[in-house]
Amino acid sequence: MIHGIVTEDGVPTITLQIDKQDWQATIDTGFNGYLELPEVLQNSLNTRYVGKVTSALAGGQMIEEDVYLINFPFDRSIIQSEVTFVADAQILIGTRLLQGYRLLINFVRKTVELEKIG
Repeated sequence: MIHGIVTEDGVPTITLQIDKQDWQATIDTGFNGYLELPEVLQNSLNTRYVGKVTSALAGGQMIEEDVYLINFPFDRSIIQSEVTFVADAQILIGTRLLQGYRLLINFVRKTVELEKIG
């Protein structure tokens, strides 16, 4: 099980270790992709370009992004995931990465739990 927190701003987050460094990752239930990582991590991960994807942002704006395949450390395992890279330093975890998990966000207690099901 993965445990996280709800920040003071009401954002559900978990901590991921990537390239020997801890990173705060936002669980974004409005993002139906897999994973969005900062560009600074791209060279440290073994990426394989797979194509382009068109994404709709919250404001209705459409953008085209390069998509890569990576082996990603998640929940004490290495999983294969699609990823896009952005100039921002923020990590977003989308709902496709969470398939097979139960997500519990308790805003009163400010806790996040991700439990693998099956």
